[in-house]
Amino acid sequence: MKMNMGNADRVIRIVIAIAISILFFTETVSGTLAYVLLAIGGIFLLTSLVGFCPLYRLVGLNTCKTKA
Repeated sequence: MKMNMGNADRVIRIVIAIAISILFFTETVSGTLAYVLLAIGGIFLLTSLVGFCPLYRLVGLNTCKTKA
């Protein structure tokens, strides 16, 4: 797998994942929506740690800067 996510994209995803987990654990969101958001946050965290987003590959996006 080649990295297709830039640093800014990765940081934004981590911040969103942290915000979702805070909302979940403080019980600001509840029910089915809470679990859906938690799953999305987990996916954001995983893809940002790996540096690869399968959805980006499907649509042909690449935010990672290439080395010359």
